[in-house]
Amino acid sequence: MRYYFLGIAGTAMASVAVLLKKKGHEVWGTDTGIYPPMSDFLEENQIPVKQGFSVDNLKQKFDYAVIGNAMTRGNEEVEYILNNKLPFISMTELIRNEFIQSHRNIVITGTHGKTTTTALMSWVLETAGLSPSFLVGGIAKNFDSSVQLGNGEHFVIEGDEYDSAFFDKRPKFVHYFPDYLVINNIEFDHADIYNNLDEIKDAFRKMIRTLSTEALIIANADSPAVNEVLDPVYSRLQMFGNASANDWSYEIEKNGDFFILQKGVKVKEEPFSFPFPGEFHVQNATAVAAIAYDIGISWEDIANAFETFESVKRRQEYWGKWHGADVYDDFAHHPTAIKVTLEAMKKKFPERRLVALFEPRSNTTVRNFFQDELADALSVSDEVLITPLHRLEKIAVEDRLSITKVVDTIKEQGVEALLIDNYDEIIPATQNVIKEDDIFILLTNGNMGGNYSKLRDVVQGE
Repeated sequence: MRYYFLGIAGTAMASVAVLLKKKGHEVWGTDTGIYPPMSDFLEENQIPVKQGFSVDNLKQKFDYAVIGNAMTRGNEEVEYILNNKLPFISMTELIRNEFIQSHRNIVITGTHGKTTTTALMSWVLETAGLSPSFLVGGIAKNFDSSVQLGNGEHFVIEGDEYDSAFFDKRPKFVHYFPDYLVINNIEFDHADIYNNLDEIKDAFRKMIRTLSTEALIIANADSPAVNEVLDPVYSRLQMFGNASANDWSYEIEKNGDFFILQKGVKVKEEPFSFPFPGEFHVQNATAVAAIAYDIGISWEDIANAFETFESVKRRQEYWGKWHGADVYDDFAHHPTAIKVTLEAMKKKFPERRLVALFEPRSNTTVRNFFQDELADALSVSDEVLITPLHRLEKIAVEDRLSITKVVDTIKEQGVEALLIDNYDEIIPATQNVIKEDDIFILLTNGNMGGNYSKLRDVVQGE
């Protein structure tokens, strides 16, 4: 088959494109604003990418145009495809047709931690010799890839609640029919398509109704919203959390190692070791362990996978030293994820000054819904720099996040904060702030107006 991708440089779209090529299909695509790591990933896999949308791109014959959910009516290629009745498909329907129907599917859902947990689940299966196929929303370092076409029966994928396409407003995860489902947490997000948390919870309820009676749901007992979507459940259900009364729980040692307990009993005498700090990572690992146990993987293989897990690029990824500071990159953009990330860094480096650079970029954080929560999360740092709002012109004035108010609120909590007026000032402003022995962390799910790559090159070139 010949697949032409509109919006190919998105994290999920690029990953699916590579997975299809590994399966033997012919794949190419187009996009704008193409940047690492997915631009590098497409190039490494020799997938042709055109810069910019044009009807001329459609002259090369294809069997299906794969239309990403970033595409909207008004795009000239989209309009030409519709006007001329050319065959098109959403990415999620394509995944269902090509992969879901032929595998036992492990779907990782929740507002936070999907990518890391998906990568960890895939690594546990790989370590156990089960050769999974997987689709991760980032580059899993253990595989140096966001995809794998394995020869085993399992397919591991993130279950995103975002919509599938402009012509299919259902959440992506309703297409994935899990045999195993993890629900890590549920909070309000995606303010561009959901009006409130209740609408998100309703999307999860609808997805849960698609599961078979033999499917297994592993759900976070410590998330109130998760508990609210679990009625009714027609599948097997196991709860995990920090209380020993749960089906699965954990106990964290002072050094960060942890025990996993099944119905209050430790599954092995020695603790598990995990390379990344914080209770949030232990929660993810416990959910993965519950599925691995049900599949039949030994605790020794699970422990080995945990200890050797290398996470995902742009998740607390170390870049190197810059002006004497250690520089990390993280994809965190929701206030909860930001706070968890910063608290983990504080715990890991308690004696060092923590400086955060945050880009308000996601469709939720450019709006004023989380005005106070963002200030609270960023105040975990010792000093904060905030870039301009991404795509300011597309957000109504009354709906926009007020960066000035965020900065003022942070200062009221005794933390230094600086608003960077334009993207080109990011590097010089940062140079003026960071000091010897600082921990400096970037928090963005984008490219900071092109300065993400520039800053990475500066840091890694020093």
